Parts: sequence; C-alpha cells; structure tokens
Amino acid sequence: MRIDAVTIFPDYFKALDLSLLGKAREKELIELNVHDLRDFTHDKHKTVDDSPYGGGAGMLMKPEPWGEALDSVLAEDGSSIAIFTSPAGEQFKQATAYELANAKHIVFACGRYEGIDQRVVDYAQTKAQVRLISLGDYVLNGGEVAALAMIEAIARLIPGVIGNAESLTEESHTDGLLEYPSYTKPASWRGFDVPEVLTSGNHAAIAAWRKQQQIERTQRVRPDLLSE
Repeated sequence: MRIDAVTIFPDYFKALDLSLLGKAREKELIELNVHDLRDFTHDKHKTVDDSPYGGGAGMLMKPEPWGEALDSVLAEDGSSIAIFTSPAGEQFKQATAYELANAKHIVFACGRYEGIDQRVVDYAQTKAQVRLISLGDYVLNGGEVAALAMIEAIARLIPGVIGNAESLTEESHTDGLLEYPSYTKPASWRGFDVPEVLTSGNHAAIAAWRKQQQIERTQRVRPDLLSE
C-alpha cells in the first residue's frame, strides 16, 4: 500500500518510523510519503491561508497550494482515495479501517486553521474517490493526529505488519463487541487473582467466559454498539 500525507507539519509523521509500522516500511509492506504543503506555494512567505469569504473567525487554507499538491500525489487513473480529516466527516470505525486496508493508494489531506477551501474537496472528487472522515465528536487543532491514528489503524491490518494475524480477530470492535479482559503471570498479584476458568485448561469454558465478558463489557461501557 502507498500512503501520501500532505501537511504543513511533516514532523508529526516521524512517529510512523517507530515500532511495527517502522518495520513494515523497512520491509516495503507500506510506502509512506509525507509532503509539506508549503512546498507548493510560490510567494516568499509560503502562504497557505487567507481570511474566509463572508467573514467569520479564523483563517482558511487556500486552494492554490492544495491543488498543486493533489496534482502531484493523486494517481492519474483515479484509483486514489483522498481522505480529508474533518470533524464534519463520517466517523472512523474499525470497519472503516478494514475497508481502507484493501486500498492501493490513500492520500491524507491534513487541514489546519478553520479547514480547507471547499473547492479543494470538489476538485479532488474529479480526480479520486473522496471521503471526509472524523475520529470522533470533538475538534483537534489540525488533521495530523487524526491521520496518524487512521494510518496506524489501517496499516496494522495489512498482511505481514502484525506478527500474529490471529490477534486481530479478537480485538475490540472486530465483531461489534469490546475485547474481553486479559491476564498474564503471576496468577495472584497484590490480592487480585486471575479468574479460575483461565487456568482450568478447558478451552470451551474459556471461550464461553471470554464471549460473556465481551457482551457484559459492551453492555456496560458501549451499549450503543449493541443497537447498531
């Protein structure tokens, strides 16, 4: 998979050199390219924002540098998926991550200030599949953190990135439920003991206990998931 990210803060994405995603890049399972939006400006101040038409607080990102940036990274055959990180977009879920993990090329457009001129989104729709995606019902200072979270959630689903692929099947949200609680050695710690069923060796009983724990935890913490 190829991933491009356009941002005015490229250093945010240095975190992707770490841990499993860093190793995945070394193995060429993922190609990640980060582009500084200011490289697509042509004035001495490298201006990327201006005041919005109609008034209002804050500044808006200008269309000219974004247009040139998208022209340079989007595939000519229209196969790219352009993701604009936006609190006005659809909510990112585990199902979204699985869907996007099958993509060949994803471009993340990381907005700042009050966002990006709408014409950039409209233009991108003529060149690629466009999706506005939000991490949740809150607002960040910019799209970089959201893009990082999405990239990690998507990339870890690519075959070979996670060493034990079976671990992906038991995670929270994979089957619509939250993950069951987990324990390791020692069996007793500071007065807290591992549930006896987990040390019983009865795999059927363990599976039933874990499923029940998933249901109870989901009912308690995220009952909305059970109604979807």
